[in-house]
Amino acid sequence: MGLAMVAWTASASAQVKFIIKPDGTKAIFNISSGRGRQSELVWLAKQRDRISGYEELIQRYALQWRVDPLLVKAIIQVESDFNPRCVSNKGARGLMQLMPETARRFNVAQMHDPEENIRGGVAYLSVLLKMFPDDLPRTVAAYNAGENAVLRYKGIPPYQETQNYVNRALTVYYGRPYGGVSVGRSIIAGLGTRKLKGGFKSATTTITSSNGTVSVGGGSGFHNVASR
Repeated sequence: MGLAMVAWTASASAQVKFIIKPDGTKAIFNISSGRGRQSELVWLAKQRDRISGYEELIQRYALQWRVDPLLVKAIIQVESDFNPRCVSNKGARGLMQLMPETARRFNVAQMHDPEENIRGGVAYLSVLLKMFPDDLPRTVAAYNAGENAVLRYKGIPPYQETQNYVNRALTVYYGRPYGGVSVGRSIIAGLGTRKLKGGFKSATTTITSSNGTVSVGGGSGFHNVASR
């Protein structure tokens, strides 16, 4: 029997993993090695170029659904730290932390299977990117809180968890700390109207298929999202 992992937010600055080992012993730890919110964002920014064992799957489904693979990797980083056995206290599971209803929506039968989980998560991201075009903060917020919450509040919902999630995910995506008062106030629902846009133009990734090398990313090859 493998490790069972449960994740929850213990504070505004750290995501905690609770692991039940096969022998029944338990361990709790943070996903980052830094202390405090700024230290965590600095650590997360360094994960932008992280290479995992799921690169081929990420590239394949990013190409299929026309989603920036860097965005997929950023979501996986903050959702599960690339642990396919991760389970949240709300019941989300796998690399991209799919809720059971989301898994059913995208025909994911085995949520802990890396390929099925990535396929479903990337398909969901594709839907959200079309729903909130040119608006990565709202897209990421919708992945965390659900699209209905973002539509209801006409922006990032005023949930601390979601606001932190957006900052953390986009820190990984851009490769630099994202957020703070000057940024946060402009994108949180009810506190401003300025729209922040994504940076898909900055990412170009190549993969090798049976037909040769295929470029993935590079701006208009995905959704038309302007640089931040």
